[in-house]
Amino acid sequence: MEKRVYNFNPGPATLPLAVLKEAQEDFTSYQGEGLSVLEMSHRSKSFENILNDTKTNLKKLMNISDNYSVILLQGGATAQFAAIPLNLAIKGKTALYVSTGSWAKKAISEAKKLSVDYKVIASSEENNFTFIPKLPKIDSNASYLHITSNNTIFGTQWAEYPDTGAVPLVADMSSDFYCRRFDPNKFGLIYAGAQKNAGPAGVTIVIIRNDLLERSPDNIPTILNYKIFAEQNSLYNTPNCFGIYLVGLVMKWMLDQGGIDQIEKVNKRKAEHLYSKLDSSDYYKPTTQKNSRSIMNITFRLPNEDLEKKFISEATAAQLVGLKGHRSVGGIRASLYNAMPFEGVKKLVEFMTDFEKKNRS
Repeated sequence: MEKRVYNFNPGPATLPLAVLKEAQEDFTSYQGEGLSVLEMSHRSKSFENILNDTKTNLKKLMNISDNYSVILLQGGATAQFAAIPLNLAIKGKTALYVSTGSWAKKAISEAKKLSVDYKVIASSEENNFTFIPKLPKIDSNASYLHITSNNTIFGTQWAEYPDTGAVPLVADMSSDFYCRRFDPNKFGLIYAGAQKNAGPAGVTIVIIRNDLLERSPDNIPTILNYKIFAEQNSLYNTPNCFGIYLVGLVMKWMLDQGGIDQIEKVNKRKAEHLYSKLDSSDYYKPTTQKNSRSIMNITFRLPNEDLEKKFISEATAAQLVGLKGHRSVGGIRASLYNAMPFEGVKKLVEFMTDFEKKNRS
């Protein structure tokens, strides 16, 4: 096999090599059936087994109870920005949002377009989203509270999730889905694009508490109706069959690694190794406050933009790819998703040390 690079891209992101190899073996003939999952009917028994195994393992990894349904959709997190207010907003109640970055703002924008009664109760925008803001007392009469658990562009992450009482907590976990242990019972709904930690682009995972399915009104677009898709086992229309198959393989891989606690242990070790380098040098400057640092997306700057361009170019030549910061903020971003091995982070830190020695003026 051709030598693989260390892929620090923010998404679509690196996938476990074991998953890619298994998919390669099954590509033309899934388990000897003589056809690929790409060609398989989504109504077939074989795909039904793939789908149900994927959902079972999604629950198993985080000990999610039968009080929740797993729905596998298309449209990315962007579709959910609209689906959530359409399904969960209640007339006469306010939907609450926390603004912590670009994706949170996009979710808020969709609520505004739909003329939902909404309120932004906390924001860190005035400080360029460098931290997770403290929340005021949650209105117990709110429809729901929406947060973005990790901010891919700005490199911040909720260290602890808020206690919202009877108000459903809704979280966009696209960029830190299943990177660490958390209590799923705190949430009314979790959603995530799969392309960071859970699989390929094109699959969206929604985990919703069953009682909230009853909120879905009949007069919203069917393609965005959670209740209908839950009742149809995610098969109201043709799903991304191959993408779901790959999500299933990633879930099995995570279980084979020792489950979510082992995944978290490795992720923290990777992040601590890189942050240790950043904190020990005045050459590299982290862009987020320490108490809000992400373990998935680590953002930093160099002394000037010319050095940043040189850093990215030379890192790419050294087989460390995808380190360019988002176009809206610049700088450097290292995405340390579940499938990034510790060896990749070690190589990055070694490169950073060498680059600093050669380029410090």
